[in-house]
Amino acid sequence: MRNRLRVLRAERDWTQADLAERLSVSRQTVNALENGKYDPSLPLAFRIARVFQRPIEEIFEPDADWGAETPAEMR
Repeated sequence: MRNRLRVLRAERDWTQADLAERLSVSRQTVNALENGKYDPSLPLAFRIARVFQRPIEEIFEPDADWGAETPAEMR
């Protein structure tokens, strides 16, 4: 899953530690999210959306191959 966390954080001049504090997670978690090493849980994704005052879809985007194994009737 791709995300815009680094860009959104930079627009506000927040460090990873600043964002981590606002989300009640570690700085390492923010780093892992930004580098695509960790996909957030749904509750964390909602907290992130709330902090940036944006819909989840504006922050997170599925990888290009997402849905490739999804049955056609579910797409």
